[in-house]
Amino acid sequence: MFSFRSKKPALVGIDISSTAVKLLELSQTAKGGGLGYRVEAYGVEPLPLNAVVEKNIADMEAVGEAIRKVMRRSGSRAKRAAVAVSGSAVITKVIAMPASLSDKEMESQIQLEADQYIPYPLEEVNIDFQVLGPSEKSPDMVDVLLAASRSENVDDRVAALEIAGLAAAVVDIEAYAVETACSLLVDQLPEGGVDQTVAIADIGATNTTLNVLHDNQIIYTREQNFGGRQLTEEIQRRYGLSQEEAGMAKKQGGLPDTYEAEVLGPFKEAMAQQVSRSLQFFFSSSAYNSVDHVVLAGGCASIPQVDDLMEEKLGVPVSIANPFASMSISSNVKAQSLKNDAPALLIACGLALRGFD
Repeated sequence: MFSFRSKKPALVGIDISSTAVKLLELSQTAKGGGLGYRVEAYGVEPLPLNAVVEKNIADMEAVGEAIRKVMRRSGSRAKRAAVAVSGSAVITKVIAMPASLSDKEMESQIQLEADQYIPYPLEEVNIDFQVLGPSEKSPDMVDVLLAASRSENVDDRVAALEIAGLAAAVVDIEAYAVETACSLLVDQLPEGGVDQTVAIADIGATNTTLNVLHDNQIIYTREQNFGGRQLTEEIQRRYGLSQEEAGMAKKQGGLPDTYEAEVLGPFKEAMAQQVSRSLQFFFSSSAYNSVDHVVLAGGCASIPQVDDLMEEKLGVPVSIANPFASMSISSNVKAQSLKNDAPALLIACGLALRGFD
């Protein structure tokens, strides 16, 4: 199956991006008569260039070794992990099925009918499903979300985990991991996200992913080739640095005084243009013509004042994602590092939360 559900809580979320492996482990704590979360372990381990290309694992050993390193450095002792495949590697479809079917009967019927919905040979795909609730079409039917991904997308991630001594407990979809993590952002959203249309712009090293939620549920996803690597490459070109030197300078400073005006400023403008363009695609392909709020995520969201510029350009309130704002933090975790990396840990956070399903 596409997702292997388990209720055992000792699970780490592992986000394998194009440039790094990000790890997060959470535990549940009592909080104000309810339950809260605590960050038990976290880490970010850079990947060699081209180890992951366009969301596909190209160098299995390098990715497995990076997972092993980040596990060791984080101090996590978990043996089970949740990973995700990108939305572009997954076909999803909502189908209506009789409400009277048991899970086993539903699974059998989906296997029989899946070739109607999936344009690949069934022996080459992993399929999973989730009942969403009663269908608007008929009281005797339920809406079922069908998800299918080519087996190699799933198998490569499972194999990379195994190299690091981890078992795959869950293989999720990145967009749904973001939706799960957004349950932790509701205090930072207007009206707690209820009846609101919220765009999550995740700007990483090579890709920008726009996920739009309405009433805290994903309604739209779009990926574009744009990210922080373009800033790194411009720093290399402008100042004659190697890629490694440019990456370090970008994070730690030490660039000429002209950097802000000549390089960083234009890149922030380009970020705003990319998000604006993604939103225009959303408006043109849906019944929506506005959003109520934009949340910036991904490594580029940590660029100083980028939220202010984005708010000015888009004309809607913009905030920086921090899923840990109301969490407690283990003494093993460096709080300032976690805060700096928080916008880039949205997918890892959503995956870590799967340990409490």
